[in-house]
Amino acid sequence: MADTRSFDDRDGSIWMDGKLVPWREANVHILTHAMHYASSVFEGQRAYGGTIFKLHEHSERLRRSASILGFDLPWSADEIDEACNAVLAANGLTDAYVRPVAWRGSEQMGVSAQRTRPHLAIAAWEWGKYFDPALAAKGIRLDISPWRRPAPYTAPTESKAAGLYMICTMAKHHAENRGYNDALMFDWRGRIAEATGANAFFVKDGALHTPTPDCFLDGITRRTVIDLARKRGIEVIERAIWPEELESFQQFFLTGSAAEVTFVGSAGPWNFEVGDLSRQLARDYDDLVNRRQV
Repeated sequence: MADTRSFDDRDGSIWMDGKLVPWREANVHILTHAMHYASSVFEGQRAYGGTIFKLHEHSERLRRSASILGFDLPWSADEIDEACNAVLAANGLTDAYVRPVAWRGSEQMGVSAQRTRPHLAIAAWEWGKYFDPALAAKGIRLDISPWRRPAPYTAPTESKAAGLYMICTMAKHHAENRGYNDALMFDWRGRIAEATGANAFFVKDGALHTPTPDCFLDGITRRTVIDLARKRGIEVIERAIWPEELESFQQFFLTGSAAEVTFVGSAGPWNFEVGDLSRQLARDYDDLVNRRQV
């Protein structure tokens, strides 16, 4: 059964600025710069059987994201790895979701943040499948988002920055209010981009097509699935994809640390089958993260 308790009222420990603190005491001041000006970056990663999948890649990306926003973290990727593992152990978790988040503090208020200190916290909790498994087995339903991914010259699109997810929340709420499970987002040019928190893959005549990540994250799970596909000899084509092409694709799935590999049954007016190639890559990914032979 899913834990429905508020995330600020749980037992356990959270790593915060170099030490483990009781969960309920892991707080920041109301005038923290990140709350007012979105100067925050984060990661989402999963642990399987006590091992956080591709942990070091996530830690390196967290540092890179902060640097893109203009603040450098005083913790190395190795130190962040160690802290993530300490959080997992302190909370007695083996299969879990791990959330590192870094932000600018409350030392200065205003758009400028030159005098703020960087902070880092890491939490972990049990979290099952992102989408209901029974629903995902037949393919989730995506709405078409009324908001688009911004151009890279208007936002720090190579960073996993918290502020970039504002339109994702708006798009997902818009979709859910209309009876959909999530939303497919276009980019500022009108091309296919991604879902609200996962990258997109399409299958056509045995080949895999995926949008070029030039204004959204080239996800760690995305790259993993591309490697798995190529290992099986599946052609992977990264290119610009326009909405009018969707009717020509047979299959569609999403990838992400939270979503893992999730089948899509429909996106707006376009329908897709849950086919053998998608199922095979989902099995391969599951085998890889659980350290079974692939």
